Amino acid sequence: MPRRHLRVTGDPESPLGVALRALRTELGVPAGFPPDVLAEAERAARAPTVASYDSYDGYDETDIPFFTIAPPGSSDLDQALHLSRRTDGHGGHGGYRVRYAVADIAAFVAPGSALDAETHRRVTTLYFPDGTVPLHPPRLSEDAAGLLPERTRPALLWTVDLDADGRVRATDVHRALVRSRARLSHEDVRKQIDTGTAGEPVALLAEIGRLRERLEVERGGVSLTVPEQEIVERNREYALTYRAPLPTEGWHAQISLLTGMAAADLMLAHGTGVLRTLPAAPRGDVGRLRRTATALHVDWPHHVSYARLVRSLDPHEPRHAAFLLECTTLLRGAGYTVFRNGALPDITTHSAVAAPYAHCTAPLRRLVDRYTAEICLAAAAGGEIPDWVLAALDALPGEMAEGTRRADAVERACVDIVEAALLRDRVGDVFDGYVVDLAERRPTVGTVQLETPTIVGRVEGGGEELPLGERLRVRLTRADLTPTDPEAAKVLFAPA
Repeated sequence: MPRRHLRVTGDPESPLGVALRALRTELGVPAGFPPDVLAEAERAARAPTVASYDSYDGYDETDIPFFTIAPPGSSDLDQALHLSRRTDGHGGHGGYRVRYAVADIAAFVAPGSALDAETHRRVTTLYFPDGTVPLHPPRLSEDAAGLLPERTRPALLWTVDLDADGRVRATDVHRALVRSRARLSHEDVRKQIDTGTAGEPVALLAEIGRLRERLEVERGGVSLTVPEQEIVERNREYALTYRAPLPTEGWHAQISLLTGMAAADLMLAHGTGVLRTLPAAPRGDVGRLRRTATALHVDWPHHVSYARLVRSLDPHEPRHAAFLLECTTLLRGAGYTVFRNGALPDITTHSAVAAPYAHCTAPLRRLVDRYTAEICLAAAAGGEIPDWVLAALDALPGEMAEGTRRADAVERACVDIVEAALLRDRVGDVFDGYVVDLAERRPTVGTVQLETPTIVGRVEGGGEELPLGERLRVRLTRADLTPTDPEAAKVLFAPA
């Protein structure tokens, strides 16, 4: 599910660049990998620990022309896909076959090794506007384990057969050797589809993606088209722009969602697994989002559902883009739910997906995916789950919660720094805003959403109670990229 995408362009030695580097130290983000971990990664890159390239469980699927789709500059390629039509036995349209190859990081990480311990310490790749802090050493995530073009790689090969309406008819997953033929960007795919030059495996992305989007609407799911925020620096001044996602990004995301739903179904049928679950959003969170909509002049009639509203928004429009970014706050109640031996949990669904769902398609960037992969392999083959997976299951939700907390802290801190950079020359200026939230038991402290620029900041009313849900003119009193007190708000407003 989506997170905020922040990107900074400009001088890395600018105040913003320096502040982002200092943030890594402030948050205790690992600077690099220990020597023993790097040594293990190098050995594993030369000789994978699970199986050899000569005999990968008897499955050699290198004749399938897989391709990857990733943003330009992405180096950790987790997935490759191939799409085709199926016939009904009489030459007619029998639906589709989705083949989705996912990097097999378990072929490189030995249970109980120093590398394994390091991944449990890091849990996830961390994303900063000016770079990433990876879960695995780059020798693996950006090289030996990644699904790079024209390289034979070990993978988990998902095969999901769909009917003509895009509904799942059969699922299989097994280990296989695969070989990607092309590395495409979303813009490459868009151009090929728009100009009619795409071959069938690429062209079908639009056809299958639209079918899966319709089914998402039918079951009540919501996919956020979260725009990317770009902070452009010129002559030490900053400007905020939004990049709306392309339709191809939504279609590609549907293939990943399809795989995660298939994984959840496999594990539920097997009786043991790890689900990504999300209860329905609390009314208070939805209420806050409604106040944000009012502040940004996004029309949200009371008879219109959240799902319907989100689908009506245009991420090219800055106010809609800002609102979509705030919608990600409704996803922060998500967690990981372990179940064993057929004892299913009370909650098995993810409310935004509106179905059971599991994380399994980003193993180079997320720890839990390595474990769901092994459970799904056992479930599909009717075999036993490896002992090292079972031994780690109970601790996984806590580890993933801590990793998610760290990633959320990075995201919040990066947003704070970026907003401080945008406003640092406007201390004393007055802005029109809207009070969208109040601190618990402290009605004089709250959150204000500015109309322009579309920034969210802390507001302190002194001795006055702030008017929740109402318009308020506020004065910027602080915009400090690196405050002396790390706990202090980097951007602060007061009623004007």
